[in-house]
Amino acid sequence: SRIDELVKRILPLIAATIDDRSWRVRWTAASKFADVVHAFKTLHGAMDALVPNYEKLLQDPEAEVRTAATYNLSEVAKTEAVVYPAGWSGAGSDSDNGMDIDGNDDNNNTHRIPVARRLVTRLVGLTEDDSVNVRAALAMVATELAPLLGRDASVSNLLPPMLLLLRDSSSEVRLNIISSLSLLNDVIGTDLLHQSLLPAILDLADDGKWRIRLAVIERIPLLAKQLGSDFFDDRLLGLCVGWLGDDISSIREAAAKNLQELTSLLGTEWSVQNLFPRVRQVMEHPSYLRRMNAVQAAALMATAMDVNSAQNEVLPILLEMHYDPVPNVRFNVAKGLGIVGAVFDRSVYQGQIIPILTLMENDPDRDVRYFASNTKELLSVAFEKST
Repeated sequence: SRIDELVKRILPLIAATIDDRSWRVRWTAASKFADVVHAFKTLHGAMDALVPNYEKLLQDPEAEVRTAATYNLSEVAKTEAVVYPAGWSGAGSDSDNGMDIDGNDDNNNTHRIPVARRLVTRLVGLTEDDSVNVRAALAMVATELAPLLGRDASVSNLLPPMLLLLRDSSSEVRLNIISSLSLLNDVIGTDLLHQSLLPAILDLADDGKWRIRLAVIERIPLLAKQLGSDFFDDRLLGLCVGWLGDDISSIREAAAKNLQELTSLLGTEWSVQNLFPRVRQVMEHPSYLRRMNAVQAAALMATAMDVNSAQNEVLPILLEMHYDPVPNVRFNVAKGLGIVGAVFDRSVYQGQIIPILTLMENDPDRDVRYFASNTKELLSVAFEKST
């Protein structure tokens, strides 16, 4: 037919770009290969010709080409076509030039497999690639194969290379795989992931680069959404609260916001049972910096709790901290009351918060007096508006 004739003419041209001497031509082919595959996927014999050539791009001598091809992995795999397994002797498609579409045909698709099933066998090789960019690209897209493969094939063929990426020497690779685990988790379940995921997070949490530690903190709420409260065992809970004592102020601030987000995502009851007791312990730490950060975190967490729990669990501890001997802690109590005070009703405001702020207005330290007065004024305006 005219379509078969067209395929026979065009596919060799595509093969020529993949074998071109210029890496920039091959890079362009790799970058656009998903579009090519989707354009040709319904044409007879095309996928048996295209997929082997895509695999050549994944093994290209130039790292830039391999990276571009890897970024397209999931999109190529999402084609609904079926192809012969790699090395299948009955397929004319895997001839030396990769573009012979006149070979033996299997009309009943007896021996053909989905494209994702064929490509997943290439993943282990990619996890060992010398280029960190290739491995980082793989970490971003590989888990998208899980829904295409199903649970059994994901456990057998996809999980092993993903676990290798979780132990990769590059923190960027490990971060990328942690950020993209939701699809894999949806298919294979949390239990199989937990054993290998937690060590990777713990390693990243101790990374010498503070920006890596910050990136891990920012991904914790994502993991909470993906994996639920069962994922947070004692070590991870200790890690989340332990970041309040990091040497970098940006990390400490992010840690406090992280505890607020976890409270919002996993619920008041979970937070009161698992998180807040640990934050209370930090409020008793010898370091005033840790006590100060714990006060900030407690105030933020209270805004994400139901009002009764915030009033009964957090507010008394927060008010008690105004006795702290260090002014920095005391004025953060005043600031914290400004954050959380408006969530309570007027009786709590007048009966518990105002008396403490009035005492703090007479504090020996100038900054404490300033923040106490400022908070008192802000809350007064807020409660006037509410009436």
